[in-house]
Amino acid sequence: MSTVESRVGVAAAPPVPGAHIADPAPLGLAAFALTTFVLSLVNAGIIPVSVEPVVFGLALAYGGVGQLIAGLWEFAKGNTFGATAFVSYGGFWLAYWYLTGHTDLSKAGADLHTGVGAFLLAWGIFTLYMAIGALRTNVATFVVFALLTITFFLLAFGDFGPNETLTKVGGWFGLATAVAAWYTSFAGVTAFTFKRTILPVRPLAPVAAPVAVVAR
Repeated sequence: MSTVESRVGVAAAPPVPGAHIADPAPLGLAAFALTTFVLSLVNAGIIPVSVEPVVFGLALAYGGVGQLIAGLWEFAKGNTFGATAFVSYGGFWLAYWYLTGHTDLSKAGADLHTGVGAFLLAWGIFTLYMAIGALRTNVATFVVFALLTITFFLLAFGDFGPNETLTKVGGWFGLATAVAAWYTSFAGVTAFTFKRTILPVRPLAPVAAPVAVVAR
């Protein structure tokens, strides 16, 4: 801005927060997608439940820590939506890792299904309001949250029953959620490497720069 502009009171545009930082959204989405995909294979009955422990390492290192890292960088970039999403779901996977691999629930008996159902229902409620927030991002991001909302509610009521059919359907919706998240992540990665849009994410509504969407 020139000296003349300063004297007449023309304000310079505020700097974009974290403009020098690489977009963390593709990492967060990829971490979420891969971990969700593997667990959903179990929930859908495609692979036996006896191999569910293979998810534990992913839940800790990739779904958990990976998303936490992405979420913290979203805070640095001024993206409240992305930061809230990635830190929260990073916390979800860490909680899953701890509850399923490091907590003795053998004494819960039949009440175990009620507890797990309540856990999943609470995450479904959180995901529902994040889906509403996603209406101001883009189609790809909204689809991820819409599918994930359905997934959580199906799995929750599958445990409350317990109802194995609902759990399996929830597993299939989880697979669809993972594919949608991978798509959105891939769109971000290829937009950076090819320097142009390869996979469209379709904006739902115009947003100001500081309120950046999950996948830009």
